[in-house]
Amino acid sequence: MKRNLQIGLGTLLLALAGMAVSVQAGDIGKPVTPPKYQETLFPPWQHGANNPALYKGLNFTVPEVDDLPDFHGNLDNPKLVIFVGGNYYFAMAPLVKAFEAKYPQLRGRIYSETLPPGLLLKQMQAGNTITVGNMTWTIAPDVYAAGLGRVRKVLKKGLLVAPVVPYVTNDLTIMVPKGNPAGIKSVADLGKPGIRVVMPNPKWEGIAARAMSTLRKAGGKALEQNVYVTKVQNGQTVLTHIHHRQTPLFLMQGLADAGITWKSEALFQEEIGHPISYVDIAPRNNTTAVYAIAMVRGAPHPRWARAWIKFLRSAAALKVFEHYGFKPYMGKH
Repeated sequence: MKRNLQIGLGTLLLALAGMAVSVQAGDIGKPVTPPKYQETLFPPWQHGANNPALYKGLNFTVPEVDDLPDFHGNLDNPKLVIFVGGNYYFAMAPLVKAFEAKYPQLRGRIYSETLPPGLLLKQMQAGNTITVGNMTWTIAPDVYAAGLGRVRKVLKKGLLVAPVVPYVTNDLTIMVPKGNPAGIKSVADLGKPGIRVVMPNPKWEGIAARAMSTLRKAGGKALEQNVYVTKVQNGQTVLTHIHHRQTPLFLMQGLADAGITWKSEALFQEEIGHPISYVDIAPRNNTTAVYAIAMVRGAPHPRWARAWIKFLRSAAALKVFEHYGFKPYMGKH
């Protein structure tokens, strides 16, 4: 009896141990299967198309780990260096391609950065030096492009030289996951309890001021306060850490239900096949931005800086912009 009990206990312990191993491995009786890495979820989304360098050497790009999506081209002796707010990072490849078609001597010699305008300004004020991870480099820009108001402010700081040239405009939209599972219908819905929102960070994103303005138009100071203060404190609003490139990423990861971005970005996400859509903002509540550019004081390549500024108002450039929903600037300089 005692021996049979010992055998029974031993058999039970072995069975439990086997179940523990199986449970740790995944489903009972199934081998360990690592989770599938969703590589296409993370930038750079253009699969190298935004890199205008002619010779790329070893291709070492690991999305989410080693990808540097806001730095484009070759640092080795470029002939044109563009610092442009990240509002149209997706348009840089076709713009550069059209510019190189006009000036073939610049093929492979254009470098650009598409960080938020505030961060680009910090880089310029830090001697044009930037550190990303374990790499530090210095690159002097020829042109600086951002919202019209910001470019004028940087001009007053003495970092740019006149003229300031506006070239296109852009409107806001509410970016949502495909199918709009949260049922977002208007800007006012962003303030509802339980709606998880991702919003541009006012510390360095120019779009944040426009988003705040749109919230005030739709629901007064109370809606702005709710989305940008109350819901930040209770965790229902997440502020971006880099720029609104993060908004579709958070939406696709299921971390948010909606976020205010430029309409051009939503159109780009749809075009490349990401499960992203958008909800139009009523014109009375929307906010329009004007993009402008100026040459940097002491630009290393003033000839090409002036050529790029002129190009942005050309038919070839406007064709690229209009593809993503931008409109030509029709006002006075």
